[in-house]
Amino acid sequence: MVESLLGFAALLLLILLRMPIAFAMALVGFLGFGLLRGWDAAFAMVGQTAFDSGLSYSLSVVPLFILMGNLVTQAGLSRELYEATYALLGRFRGGLAMASVAACGGFSAVCGSSLATAATMSKVAMPSMRRYGYADSLAAGSIAAGGTLGILIPPSVLMVIYGIMTETDIAKLFIAGIVPGILGVGFYAAAIAVVTRLKPALGPRGEAFGLAATLRALTGAWGVTLLFLVIMGGIYGGVFTPTEAAGIGAALAFGFALLKGGLRLKVLFPLLLESARTTAMIFMVLIGALIFTNFVNFAGLPDVLAGFVIDLALNPYLVIAVIIAIYLVLGCVLESLSMILLTVPVFYPLMLELDFGAGMDPEAVLIWFAIIVLVVTEISLITPPVGLNVFVLRGVLRDVELGTIFRGVTPFWIADILRVALIIALPALSLFLPSLM
Repeated sequence: MVESLLGFAALLLLILLRMPIAFAMALVGFLGFGLLRGWDAAFAMVGQTAFDSGLSYSLSVVPLFILMGNLVTQAGLSRELYEATYALLGRFRGGLAMASVAACGGFSAVCGSSLATAATMSKVAMPSMRRYGYADSLAAGSIAAGGTLGILIPPSVLMVIYGIMTETDIAKLFIAGIVPGILGVGFYAAAIAVVTRLKPALGPRGEAFGLAATLRALTGAWGVTLLFLVIMGGIYGGVFTPTEAAGIGAALAFGFALLKGGLRLKVLFPLLLESARTTAMIFMVLIGALIFTNFVNFAGLPDVLAGFVIDLALNPYLVIAVIIAIYLVLGCVLESLSMILLTVPVFYPLMLELDFGAGMDPEAVLIWFAIIVLVVTEISLITPPVGLNVFVLRGVLRDVELGTIFRGVTPFWIADILRVALIIALPALSLFLPSLM
């Protein structure tokens, strides 16, 4: 266990020295494994890990979902979705911010990326909110917070990676995220309602649409609706696997982009290149994390940690509270993918050793834990000093100060903490739909 703790200390030091986290994890994992098992074994482990990851059929879902998200963005489906939610909610105080959150949730369902959702919706929603006199803090905060839903609402790349790391059914993970994702939209809308009730000037009422205009706007969102129904319906109807669903979704998104005239040759190459770059980044971080995980597992940290908790006979929910606190601290210095790859291999064996009562078999515990981890990771995307969604928005909205955006997201991460507490108290919120499969 001492070797593992020294490894974590070395890893954090390298990260603070600004070494890319993928290389930091790979280096510490390789050196640690070599010191424990010998250098021939370490070289063999690194080569085998990279080979297995690069040729993994399960991981082929990652580039396909990334490509689908980029094609959906290029097709302009985000604007149609925002107009539909605006037609329903724009007339209420803070309604445009609520529409932004709802549109972010819907766009996340076919994009799968929080950062892409925040960047795309900022270009669509921010001009409308400014036109109706919304404060930049609430406007930018609602987009940044809404973008975090891409982690949880399926299809989610992080869910795929969690499923592969813990050998959990990815289809069940996807469907488990639906209710907590809808709860997230509801909690964010409630936060907007409270803020605008206290300070009405932050979010004035928008335009009221008639019935015909509302129906017209809702009809315009058929592309997003169809894509979501085909992907999720196909998976849960047993028609195709999540990996096949990713391929079908990418093909459908390609068709939408062609149909809407947004896919020309000079656009297609940069789009494919961006998808390849994102995929390469994720695979590099994943391979580095797997190398580090092999070292930590061989050093015995998960087993020692589980034995320590069992010997102390701690309440399982107290253990979860400590794990959440660790995630909130790590979220201040690590981005979401690295945080999950670094911590899940250590924590999930511990979760399997805890007794949560009847009805919580190992698979249910892993699914429930996945939702908890992903919601906590959402919080890390909008809290300082890292807050990747906030920095993405700052890059797109160059006239909005970073402090203004962080001030605007404060009500939303408070709402997220309340949502985490509810999900922990009521596991059925995450497990009811998977239990029907």
